[in-house]
Amino acid sequence: MAELDTGGGGGKHKGGKVRSKKQSTRVDMTPMVDLMFLLITFFMLTTTLAKPQAMDLAMPDKNDQDPNEQLDVADTRTMTVLLGNKNRIEWYIGLVDDPKTPPTVENYGKNGIRKAILDKAKEIKGATGKDMIVLIKPSAKSNYKNLVDILDEIKITNVKQYAIVDITDPEIGLLKRDDIY
Repeated sequence: MAELDTGGGGGKHKGGKVRSKKQSTRVDMTPMVDLMFLLITFFMLTTTLAKPQAMDLAMPDKNDQDPNEQLDVADTRTMTVLLGNKNRIEWYIGLVDDPKTPPTVENYGKNGIRKAILDKAKEIKGATGKDMIVLIKPSAKSNYKNLVDILDEIKITNVKQYAIVDITDPEIGLLKRDDIY
């Protein structure tokens, strides 16, 4: 039990007057300590820590009858983004064997891949009248942060159609050629 003792008092006589002896004042701290622990317990149980934030990602249904069925996509409106190491990206329009634009190495950010996505989306929309499709291909040398960053760029640039696809050997060769693998 905690208590505060203010000490005694009185007992001395001044000037010949007789004073009564003061009683010792005791303050019982037990209720205050109990209240403090009760409040700590209340806040610990009712506090909500940071909630995990997850991005909604719609995955296509798997076709059980023909597992090798692939969706054909027009190469003239497909931008392929290869995620390399050192926080670098390489992108091109078209196929890896016959690119419509030369493969270009970019950085993440406003003046990097975001500018390229916005420019090419506008160009493809003007030429075909349809939206651009972005294929994201993370390599074994890229990290999770790179994938989250490119998904953020996709969200910022308001690309409606995109997919995360496995990288192929010719694309790995392209990354090795540009020294980002």
